[in-house]
Amino acid sequence: MKHTQQPEALLVLQDGTVYKGLALGKKGTAGGEICFNTGMTGYQEIYTDPSYYGQVIINTTSHIGNYGVLNNAEQESNAVQIRGMVCNFFSDIHSRYTADGSLQDYFERANIVGIHGVDTRQLVRYIRSKGVMNCIISSEILDPALLLAELQRVPDMEGLELSSEVSTKEAYEQGDPEAKLRVAVLDLGVKRSILSNFNERGVFCKVFPARTPYSELAAWKPNGYFIANGPGDPAAMPYAVETVKQVLDADKPMFGICLGHQILSLASGISTYKMHNGHRGLNHPVKNLITGRCEVTSQNHGFAVSADEIMDHNNVELTHINLNDKTIEGIRRKDKPAFSVQYHPESSPGPHDSHYLFDQFVGMMKE
Repeated sequence: MKHTQQPEALLVLQDGTVYKGLALGKKGTAGGEICFNTGMTGYQEIYTDPSYYGQVIINTTSHIGNYGVLNNAEQESNAVQIRGMVCNFFSDIHSRYTADGSLQDYFERANIVGIHGVDTRQLVRYIRSKGVMNCIISSEILDPALLLAELQRVPDMEGLELSSEVSTKEAYEQGDPEAKLRVAVLDLGVKRSILSNFNERGVFCKVFPARTPYSELAAWKPNGYFIANGPGDPAAMPYAVETVKQVLDADKPMFGICLGHQILSLASGISTYKMHNGHRGLNHPVKNLITGRCEVTSQNHGFAVSADEIMDHNNVELTHINLNDKTIEGIRRKDKPAFSVQYHPESSPGPHDSHYLFDQFVGMMKE
């Protein structure tokens, strides 16, 4: 296969900064919140993670597309969730013999607009300094002023409720129906690898839509509850907060990941806030304050939990902390069988340091 000649493309940031490059994926225009992922691999898992819904991803590793895509094994959901992609070098050919096709063809089928040939090191340094903002990519409109005007239509992530858009519309089951343990999953944007981690531990899951009331979850008679990851602002999700409050009142084991961690915090009376940049990548160091051990973690979040409010809370204990910026990475309730982490222990993509958290939750249910 030969490399094809790509047309020009523009990336325009919300503050008017313009980057020129070459088009990738589908010809068109797309906007969203721009953020960067520091992972060196796992791009397909990233693109299909529902937590990235509404965002434009900068891949900081130099080469993207070189190992192609697998249509099933590396999919975290049924669709590509990102709005667009920015990278330094994009390969429209791939070398992995097991791949089902190229990333270029994959993006074209998914109607994903992207740009490459951008100095991503300079771009990431700029965003780290200025903070997260919206952006727009186009390979059909090459006038920055027109794109900046179009960008005004893109909503800010703060205050945006997105989980109900990516959540399953109908409840479904996964795993062995004869399993001794049953977990009700509140789907705020759950990843397939999370469900697989439960199934591998002998847990039968039923996945419920995001706005499912507690009464319906409880009617299934689960041994425990899982509050999933997902996109958007947790403070814009009072429906999920109310559901988690009722789970807490029921004194059943509960585990939350990422957005689920933030919802548990809100249900416990602890507020969340929009971060300057957020954490996204496979290489973030976290310290477990209970064991004293450190973990290299996979992360994807733009909101965080108030550290001051945790320190002043009688019934919430801090369990994990980010070693880069001291933000909150894990909590547990002292008065309830409930805990959560901000990072992604399912490790897809990412290191496997944190798989023990699934074992911890299973142990709670067995007790």
